[in-house]
Amino acid sequence: MAKRRISARQRRIYRRRRIVAGILAVVIIALCWGFGWLLVRGVSAINYAINKDDINAIARQAAPSPKEVSGVKDCTANDVDLSVSASSATLSLAGSVKFTVTIKHHGAASCLIDGSNASRVLTITSGNETIWRSDSCPVDSRMLLMAGNDKDIQTITWNANATGEQCQQDATLPNVNRGTYVAKLSMKSNDKVQSDPVSVVVQ
Repeated sequence: MAKRRISARQRRIYRRRRIVAGILAVVIIALCWGFGWLLVRGVSAINYAINKDDINAIARQAAPSPKEVSGVKDCTANDVDLSVSASSATLSLAGSVKFTVTIKHHGAASCLIDGSNASRVLTITSGNETIWRSDSCPVDSRMLLMAGNDKDIQTITWNANATGEQCQQDATLPNVNRGTYVAKLSMKSNDKVQSDPVSVVVQ
């Protein structure tokens, strides 16, 4: 039986049909894959929205509290010296005296110290009685990085008055009586860091 001959024109037509069919197959496969991917993402998004509160609760429980790490130690008695001096050794009733308070670094390494009046505290005493303190009222911290031969020098004025149990305006505090009073500088966080005492006389 004689085979049917296919003309060159028909072969070109068949070839184009096969190419078109192949392209359509690739397009269909790509569409199916894309639809499946969108379906999976949609289901995941719905599950996340439903369980969002539970996921956040678990995350909050698992996350540790952040810690502040500066890498610089706090100053100790081995790192700094405190000193205080008075502008006058005597003052009158209702008068005032200025104290120069100094923090001097002498340690081998850098260290941090709060140089505010609430931390580096000037205390006025009479015998065993505390008369006045620079930390009676709250103030902002004043962190200092001390290194080498650094010095921090500040002035604190005492108006020869006595602080109460609560923070009050300096002008409303009662005046002290005549007598000898002792001023000393110390660190509130470390009582081993303190200055030598300085005496002033209220006449």
